[in-house]
Amino acid sequence: MIITDTHTHLYSEAFDEDRHEMIERAIKENISRFFIPAIDSNYTDSMLQLEKDFPENIFLMMGLHPTHVKENFKQELQHVEEMLGKRPFYAVGEIGIDLYWDKSTLGIQQEAFKYQIELAKKYKLPIVIHCREAFDEIFEVLEEVNHDELFGVFHCFTGSLKQAHQAISYNMKLGIGGVATFKNGKIDKFLNEIDLRHIVLETDSPYLAPVPYRGKRNESLYILKVLDKLSEIYGLTIEEIANITTNNSKEVFGI
Repeated sequence: MIITDTHTHLYSEAFDEDRHEMIERAIKENISRFFIPAIDSNYTDSMLQLEKDFPENIFLMMGLHPTHVKENFKQELQHVEEMLGKRPFYAVGEIGIDLYWDKSTLGIQQEAFKYQIELAKKYKLPIVIHCREAFDEIFEVLEEVNHDELFGVFHCFTGSLKQAHQAISYNMKLGIGGVATFKNGKIDKFLNEIDLRHIVLETDSPYLAPVPYRGKRNESLYILKVLDKLSEIYGLTIEEIANITTNNSKEVFGI
């Protein structure tokens, strides 16, 4: 059994004291594929070091996170473009729109999102979308740039059934993590109406720890709790869920 965590910030400062031990704990439990989203240029060196330390397990993305789209965003986008031209990455991400923290940057967030989608098309890479309180704005951009070449993952999906179908219509898989275990998470009420071929697993560690670790530091090992929940929702064994979702991740990331 191979379990894939399609979204985990293993370079985060939250893991500075036990990063290798934490990753090895997960690998011992068959969680052996970790896809690493970018935030901004400050984390690039840490991401590259992580890949050196675990070359068989770590798969890097490159992108500018929407909450880090600031006054210097064009400089940051240049860094993304330069890195994509230098070496292989498995996705452009995480990119998107976040209106939870700062609505005033919507215009430049949209610009950065569209620019990075074009980079993904150029390099024939999937996109990994971050969406917080911005479904309408994200869908508006996707509608504008929609193309057969557009595909990827709607990371940390927290929308409605209707929004799930809309995301899937743009060739997106739904990234399902700890929210599926929350009492007020809501997505567990309709997930069984979404074919499992549209689902990938993720933790978003160190954030969004599943029950019973909610509110604590998340880590990739806790994806087992998400697996348990999906096994319950779909009425399939943990092995079946792991196999299907890992195959889905291979379909998206090409590895």
